[in-house]
Amino acid sequence: MYDHNNNIVKLCTEGMELEGQGRKDEASKLFKQAWDEASNNFEKFTAAHYVARHQESVADKLKWDKMALHLALKIDDKKVKGAYPSLYLNIAKGYEDLNDFRKAKINYDVAFSYTKFLSDDGYGNMIRYGIKNGMERVASKFK
Repeated sequence: MYDHNNNIVKLCTEGMELEGQGRKDEASKLFKQAWDEASNNFEKFTAAHYVARHQESVADKLKWDKMALHLALKIDDKKVKGAYPSLYLNIAKGYEDLNDFRKAKINYDVAFSYTKFLSDDGYGNMIRYGIKNGMERVASKFK
């Protein structure tokens, strides 16, 4: 799905490497640069997904996560559907953190509905696990 020759993908990959080294501020600058340079919905969706990770407030993170999803939904490519579970999971967690359990439940349910597009690997399993745990946490709020 990702063209590793694409400059936006390169910036986000480099940002992830910096993040892994604990250099959060430098990573955040690269993700913001990727957003500023993105020229199409795929590049913008990719950059927004990473910019969201570095927001100071839950509300700002949720805004960027929703933007990433909005852009991803505009892309007519079946491969992008593999990102939907993660995007909806992030949005659900944002609503959960803001104590809006109704919206959190809706988004966890939608995330779950797209799990068929996840790969059967460590990443896919991590997202499935996050959705399952979120659904359980939110369900306990309605008892």
